Amino acid sequence: MNKPDAQRPPSGSHIGPRILLVLVAILVSLGVLELGLRTWFWGYLFTWPNFVREARTVLTEGDAGRYVHDDRLGYLPRPGYAAPGLTIEADGLRSTGAPPPGAAAPILAVGDSFTFGAEVGDLETWPALLQQITGRRVLNAGVSGYGFDQIVLRAEALAPRYKPEAIVVAFIADDIRRTEMRRLWSADKPYFDLDKSGDLDKETPVLRNVPVPPRADPGTTLSFWQRTLGYSFLVDFVLRRLDQLHEWYGDHLRVHPEGAGERIACLLTGRLAGLQRASGARVLVVAEYDPVVWDHPKFAAEQRRMTEGLLACARANGLATIDSFDALIARNDKPRDLYVQWHMNAAGNRLIAGLVAKALGDKSH
Repeated sequence: MNKPDAQRPPSGSHIGPRILLVLVAILVSLGVLELGLRTWFWGYLFTWPNFVREARTVLTEGDAGRYVHDDRLGYLPRPGYAAPGLTIEADGLRSTGAPPPGAAAPILAVGDSFTFGAEVGDLETWPALLQQITGRRVLNAGVSGYGFDQIVLRAEALAPRYKPEAIVVAFIADDIRRTEMRRLWSADKPYFDLDKSGDLDKETPVLRNVPVPPRADPGTTLSFWQRTLGYSFLVDFVLRRLDQLHEWYGDHLRVHPEGAGERIACLLTGRLAGLQRASGARVLVVAEYDPVVWDHPKFAAEQRRMTEGLLACARANGLATIDSFDALIARNDKPRDLYVQWHMNAAGNRLIAGLVAKALGDKSH
């Protein structure tokens, strides 16, 4: 005889143990994969570092040699630093070679790693090539990793010191995104809020996080998942194959929602216009491009949209602009050939230098 329904155990009473068994099976499988992968790569079977903390520690130690802390900008190239093909002069600017004869006012170049000239030698950066083309002294004040906000602050800091005849402000679209952050690649940075106390059409950028805090210890900024899964060689292996280690290893702290950087960067061109009026130096805003633009059409469309928006803001504020996109295509049917890996090679930098020289009035172009 069947038991009455009232005496049957509730149908859901087995769900909990079943879920537990599934979770245990998943964890055991992942553990087997972890050990199997470490056995395959034999050296990792007996060493269990936290890969995230280890990567950040290497970055921090390397940056400690190349940079010095700065209360207003976050960090600056270390004066006197030298490596094969790279020379930081006593004033913290990258060498552009022997100054041309004469005492004419210099050209000041500010920007990120594309201006600094990552992956090429001192004389292959576009500021150095601009100096060779024009015969005028060019100061390379580019700093790797800078956002558009830091680039503008760098121009404001150096213009009174060097009294340039022209200031070339170069950027890539990612520099706009960087204005949304207060920490990038483990280094704290200044950022701007928007003062909305009055008419929205009269928003003004207000500088925050100054003085900038010193770089934090790499182990203190790990998230819960980085503190735990950071020890997994399996996680590291998978993310490496998916090309996602940049975000996993990166120590970034956002203060503005995605997209807010476009408005902030646009308003900062107003500060550049103010610098142009105050210094008497002509300001030229130059758009460069990440090499991924030439590999992924969807990414390219977004980068172009952001770039064109910022250039339009610059023009609206009375600044001269250059968009290198069409020139990169016109000069070479394979623009990707103008890069080393992530930054422009000497040929690419010479193209940029030529565009800038022409815009500044060099008669040889």
